[in-house]
Amino acid sequence: MSVEIKVPALPESVADAVIAGWHKQAGDAVTQDETLVELETDKVILEVPAISSGVIKEILFNVGDTVTADQVLAVIDDTAEAPSAGPSDDRVPEPVQAEETPSPPATPAQDQGDEAVSSDVAISPAARKLMLENNIRATDVTVSGKGGRILKEDVLAYLKLKQQPEASEKRAAAPAASQAGSSHKPQFDTGNLEGRIEKRVPMTRLRARIAERLLEAQQNAAILTTFNEVNMKPVMDLRATYKDSFEKEYGVKLGFMSFFVKASVEALKKFPAVNASIDGNDIVYHGYYDIGIAVSGPSGLVVPILRNVEDMTLAQIEKGILAYATAAGDNTLSIEDITGGTFTISNGGVFGSMLSTPILNPPQSGILGMHTIKERPMVVNGEITVLPMMYLALSYDHRIIDGREAVQFLVTIKNMLEEPSRMLIGV
Repeated sequence: MSVEIKVPALPESVADAVIAGWHKQAGDAVTQDETLVELETDKVILEVPAISSGVIKEILFNVGDTVTADQVLAVIDDTAEAPSAGPSDDRVPEPVQAEETPSPPATPAQDQGDEAVSSDVAISPAARKLMLENNIRATDVTVSGKGGRILKEDVLAYLKLKQQPEASEKRAAAPAASQAGSSHKPQFDTGNLEGRIEKRVPMTRLRARIAERLLEAQQNAAILTTFNEVNMKPVMDLRATYKDSFEKEYGVKLGFMSFFVKASVEALKKFPAVNASIDGNDIVYHGYYDIGIAVSGPSGLVVPILRNVEDMTLAQIEKGILAYATAAGDNTLSIEDITGGTFTISNGGVFGSMLSTPILNPPQSGILGMHTIKERPMVVNGEITVLPMMYLALSYDHRIIDGREAVQFLVTIKNMLEEPSRMLIGV
C-alpha cells in the first residue's frame, strides 16, 4: 500500500515553504516517525516525519522547490521489505525530479560524504548540511549541544580550527584568498574585478521575512522610543547570594532575564495599553501576558513566546528561556513557539550594545530593549560612587500609547529592578 507524505498544515501567516534538505532518497528504508525532509518557512525549519514504516517509492520535489500545505512530498510503500542492511544513514540525496526522472547514481565522493556524517550522534539540520559540504565526521567535532547534539557552531569551530594552519601557509602567496577562507565569512570569487571581490547570494526566507516585518512595522506604526537607566547592583547582589542554591534546587542558572520578565509583567499590569494591539479600528486589550524573548539562531533572530508569564516562577521562566535558546540554536522551534505574543524583550547587551532603539514586533505595541551593563560613576545621596548601570529602551506605538504612559511604564520597570522586593508585594 502506498502512503503519501504531505506538507503539514501551515498557519495563515505562512503561505508556503521551501525544501531545505532530504534525509532519505528513493529506495531507502524508513521507520515511522523518522525525519524525511526539512522545510524552511519564513519563520522556522519544519521537520516532516514518515507516518509509516516502509521503503521510499518516490520523491516528488527537489531541494529549493517551493511547496504549499497538503502537497505530496514523497510516497512510501509500507508493504515493501527493508534492505537486509537495515535503514540507511542520514543522507542528503538528490531526489527524483518532479517529472519522475530518476536521479543519477551517487558518485564515490558523494558516498564518502554521506558516510562521514553517518553516526548515532544527534545532529542539527544546519550542522548536518555543513558536515556534508565539508566531508566532516561526527567524531571530528567537539559537541556542545544539549544531550550530545552537534550544533552548527560546533562545526564552524572545527572548520575554523582546521583552517588556521592552512591560512598561515597561504597568507604570503594569496592574502585575499586566505582571508576569505574563514568559516564565518562567505567564499568570494574574484572573477575579473581586479581584486575587488564580491558575492551575490539569495536571502534566506527567514531573513527576507525579518526584513519584511521590520519595514511593515516602520510603515504601519507610529514608533517612538523612550530611554532610562537602571542600577543593576540590587539584582546582581540578590543573584550572587542565591545563584548557587537556586541552581541546585531547580537545575537551571539564575540569570538577569527572568527579573526583567517579571518586572515587565508588573509594569504591563499597571499600563495595559502597552500590552494591547491594534486590530483595524479596534484596540485589543489582552488579559494575559505572553512575553516574546528575542534569541539568535543560525538563520537570524527569532522571538519564541513564554505564555501566561504572570503564573510563572523565576525558575520556570529561566527554564523556558533556556529551552527556547537551545531549540533556536538547533533550528527546532515550531511555528507555535513563535506565534502570538503581547510584548517583547530584546537583550542587545549580550552582544555588547550600549544603547539602541528596538523595532516593534507587529502587532504588538511595545518592546523593551536591554543593553550591556557598565560600571559608571553615579551620584548617590550627594556622593559619587561606581555602580553597574544599564540603559533601557522602550519603543512603543504612539497611536495607542501616550508618552506619559511609556515613560511611567519604563520607570516602573526601573523601580522594580532597583528594589526587587517590589515584585513580591506588587508595588
